[in-house]
Amino acid sequence: MPKYFLSFIFLITSAVIWSQDNQQKKLEERKVKIQEEIRENETKLQTVKKKEKTAAKAIVLQSNKIKLKEELIATTEKQKTLLRNSISVNQAQINKLEKELELLKADYAKMIVQSYKSRSEESRAMFLLSSESFLQAYKRAQYMKQYANYRRIQGQEIKSKSYALYTFNAKLDLQKSAKEQLIAENDKERLSLEKEKQEQEKLVESLKNDKKKIIADIKKKQLESKAIDRKIDKLIREAIAEANRKAAIAKAAREKAALEKAKAEAAAKAIALEKAKALEKKKEIEKANALAAAKAKAEAKPKPKPIPIPKEVEKAIAKEIPVVAKEAPVEPAAAVSSTKIDMSPKDKVDSDNFKANKGKLPWPVERGFISLGYGDQFHPVYKELKIHNSGLEFTTDSGASARAVFSGVVTRINVISPVNKLVILQHGDFFTIYQNLSSVKVSLGDNVSIKQSLGKIKTNGDGKTILKFVITQNMTYTNPKLWLAPK
Repeated sequence: MPKYFLSFIFLITSAVIWSQDNQQKKLEERKVKIQEEIRENETKLQTVKKKEKTAAKAIVLQSNKIKLKEELIATTEKQKTLLRNSISVNQAQINKLEKELELLKADYAKMIVQSYKSRSEESRAMFLLSSESFLQAYKRAQYMKQYANYRRIQGQEIKSKSYALYTFNAKLDLQKSAKEQLIAENDKERLSLEKEKQEQEKLVESLKNDKKKIIADIKKKQLESKAIDRKIDKLIREAIAEANRKAAIAKAAREKAALEKAKAEAAAKAIALEKAKALEKKKEIEKANALAAAKAKAEAKPKPKPIPIPKEVEKAIAKEIPVVAKEAPVEPAAAVSSTKIDMSPKDKVDSDNFKANKGKLPWPVERGFISLGYGDQFHPVYKELKIHNSGLEFTTDSGASARAVFSGVVTRINVISPVNKLVILQHGDFFTIYQNLSSVKVSLGDNVSIKQSLGKIKTNGDGKTILKFVITQNMTYTNPKLWLAPK
């Protein structure tokens, strides 16, 4: 029973160690990715510092770099914790194995001493010959055989436990070495973080020197941004109104066609009935004329004058059954909404599919980081200055393209300025807006697929390539970060 219990404990311990090793692997992969992002950010930061006369733009990159450094330190701390737990588990296993090995060796030593005392052939023979019966002699022979076998098993178990102990000690040494390395890395990153924060303070100070100019510049850009937001609102309203107008026209045309069809079918039914009656009347007259002619011939009398077909009967027979007219465009009777889409069954499916992918959508840029968040926020230096952003701003590589986060239809392409274009995609009653494009690769009405390139993102005069990305449901703005997959 104790052996089964020990085996169970060993299996549980092995599972815990495997789980921790798996977590360590994931954390190491994340650490490598963060380090790559830090290197990319550093390259962008140095480029901006060379081109910028002030530190207004550099501070955003510096803040992002500090955030990445803090995330790297946190990841390393998690690795240290996992290693510490793993070392504790392995140390407990080593202690357990040492105790088991000590007991096995003591037991084995007793057996060896006992065997030594009764090692002679005469002693074993006398042990068998002194049996009171053949059955007892047989049992004693079996006992001696089992005892010898037990000694052999004990020896093998000591060997196995010794090897396991050696393996765990070797693994423990490696883990301790890895822990020391992580501690050294963390200390290095903490020093680096302090340096980055000092650099940040210098940038902040340099910004404060040009406070009036920078605040005026920020306010001017905020006004420009609000003007663009109003233009986007207008474009979305136009898109909603156009979609609703098309739906209303199609619905009115269907209703008119259905009414005209019903009228035509009723008229055709009445004409067919009238025509059938007229044909019946004509047949009766023709039959009467034929009978009169046959009677006159039989009686050798002159052929009587035939009864004429009434004009109204001939007119009824000549009537044509009307053909149902095809659907024709009809203007909707009432004004359509410009704030909410009246969704068709297809729009409903598109909207539900978009909604089902909340938190899973790809980023609108292949590489980069979020340099300005969504909503109202305070300026990183001038805390008294509140800025507003209707979407997210992504800083990416020069020459990068904007890509669709979901399949949809190009509902608007607008030129804000000769070098600033935007594309709006419709996904049911959701819209995604891609702003600050220098060129556009799609056309109005195109069906685009997920991750399809929409156009090249403009690189500003200061060397920054920024895409503004917005998501709305009808006219309601929403935080795009909640819809995008974590990176």
